[in-house]
Amino acid sequence: MNYLFSTVNPFYARRINRDATRNEACDRPVYARLPLAPRNASPVPHLTSLYHFHRAGEYGDRKWPGNCGGNLIKDLLAYFQPDGLVFDPMSGSGTCADVCKELAIPCISWDIHQGFDACDPQQFPEPESLGFIWAHPAYWRQKLYSKDPRDLSRSPTLDHFLRRYGQFIRNCANALKPGGKLVILMGDYRDREAGYVPLTFHTKRLAFDAGLQQCCTDIIRFSHGASSSKKVYRSSFIPGLHDTCMVFTK
Repeated sequence: MNYLFSTVNPFYARRINRDATRNEACDRPVYARLPLAPRNASPVPHLTSLYHFHRAGEYGDRKWPGNCGGNLIKDLLAYFQPDGLVFDPMSGSGTCADVCKELAIPCISWDIHQGFDACDPQQFPEPESLGFIWAHPAYWRQKLYSKDPRDLSRSPTLDHFLRRYGQFIRNCANALKPGGKLVILMGDYRDREAGYVPLTFHTKRLAFDAGLQQCCTDIIRFSHGASSSKKVYRSSFIPGLHDTCMVFTK
């Protein structure tokens, strides 16, 4: 009787012959079959709305907090082939500069650790002087990057963060050439006080307010190597395993 039931109901049979407990399954890598991408004339055919690259590449320093690896930057530069100077206003360990050096693309990169405040319009490059801006801002206070009070990760409230973040995006819009690209990598997170903070939504809202237009699909970057993936939490939540790359144009 049990044999017949398990044959007719394969889900019941699966429950009887489990391969692993839930906790054991969470420790195993999970491989998902991605949709096939349509063929087109893209110079970077593997660049789609789902970006998977488990190796960081030899760019920047993976020990640096929030380092995202340089392969996505490299693919975006190859796709958009910017006309003019590349700028990284939040350079961290210099990932974008390393990519540009390899590709022989002129690039300037500054950071709060060098005293550069990306939210100060007086410190930004001249109007319409840049062809491409790569920006990986702080996800508010999810991770603290410096002791400088001007650091976005040191913003005491969400309103304070969004005001300064909005000024940063306006600075970028002002410095872009017509047709230039502003690329922002941003992620949402849950704050202990503010609750769930949809920073990707706020990024788009602030970019549109600055007169920019989104020029392509969101690129969902899988967060391989994130420090949070190695932690154990007592609370219950749905883990975020990605951040979002948004490309805007002037």
